[in-house]
Amino acid sequence: MKEEFKVNKTYEEINEKIRKGEVVVVTAEEMIEIVEEKGVVKAAEEVDVVTTGTFGAMCSSGAFLNVGHTKPKMKMEEIYLNGVPAYGGLAAVDLYIGATALPENDPRNEVYPGKFEYGGAHVIEELIAGEDIELEAYGYGTDCYPRREIKKIININTVRDAILLNPRNCYQNYNVAVNKSSRTIYTYMGVLKPNLSNATYSSAGQLSPLLNDPFFETIGIGTRIFLGGGVGYIAFHGTQHAPNVKRNERGIPLAGSGTIMTVGDMKGMSTEFIRAASIVGYGVSLFVGIGIPIPVLNERIAFYTSVKDSEIFAPVFDYSHDYPSGESVEPLAYVSYADLRKGFIEVEGKKIPASPLSSYYKAREIAQILKEWIEEGKFEISKPAQTLPAPEPEVKIEYDDRK
Repeated sequence: MKEEFKVNKTYEEINEKIRKGEVVVVTAEEMIEIVEEKGVVKAAEEVDVVTTGTFGAMCSSGAFLNVGHTKPKMKMEEIYLNGVPAYGGLAAVDLYIGATALPENDPRNEVYPGKFEYGGAHVIEELIAGEDIELEAYGYGTDCYPRREIKKIININTVRDAILLNPRNCYQNYNVAVNKSSRTIYTYMGVLKPNLSNATYSSAGQLSPLLNDPFFETIGIGTRIFLGGGVGYIAFHGTQHAPNVKRNERGIPLAGSGTIMTVGDMKGMSTEFIRAASIVGYGVSLFVGIGIPIPVLNERIAFYTSVKDSEIFAPVFDYSHDYPSGESVEPLAYVSYADLRKGFIEVEGKKIPASPLSSYYKAREIAQILKEWIEEGKFEISKPAQTLPAPEPEVKIEYDDRK
């Protein structure tokens, strides 16, 4: 039976308010206080849009470039950008460079054993910054594409297209990493000291986009988003999208769950929100800033957008054995983001210092910028062509009783 709501808004009604300068926009942090003070029905009546944000390492990222035809024309197959290999199995001068791609025998990666200084993420950041990049390419030569090699300088202004297309971004919840072994280990979650000596995590918690719409009622294909300092879109569900996981009574998944595939024009982005990172013993990654506006269509969405760090729990895994084994194992514990944010968690009776790999400061900044764009009429809300795969909400909330 379809749930009936006391508040019912449409995307067009909200967009009309944006055009008239009458829209009420708050960040996810601000929505928590509004719902606590007024309840979800009144909050849904008053608030039109809730903005979210996250800024963290998102390895499954990369960029499509069209570098323009050469004279004579060439079909590029083996391609390097500043020595970093790019994929050229596309049309003549289209290429894709992955964020974690590493150059072979690069002296910058030999300064410290196990430390990688430069890779695809750095090329992407430098392109966005307007810096020159050396393109080196080779082809097999054909009648219509006779040229066999080229070496030239390109930048964001000389390439025809520069499109950030990230297969998997913005995980809906994620692991907390610890190390139970007797040796220090080096992971994409950072350096983990032996004998449960530290913990790392990566999420904006109560500001995180997909945790504020846990069943993807407003987020889907075609959703307009803040991406890397510019405007982007959700292209599809991301790789490893797995919405059918165990959830708590708040509807929040208790493991890595939903993901999104994102796309946007790099020529409108900023290195304030796209940054390369070198991770000791792992390689390189790309920090990506993402903000998603959530239209408050009804009181259920108001309820979900008021989720607090104390209501979001992440699983703790041993990255010395359980994670690399690939086996399905139970987490060592579940810990709230409220505790993680305080800087300490308890696992197996031991108090462990916890540190983030993502930036809550930048996530808050993104949510605020997106709020200002909407208030100023620069950014309208887009109705998804199709929402992302997700289970139905499990529990009908008695909204009038929520205070």
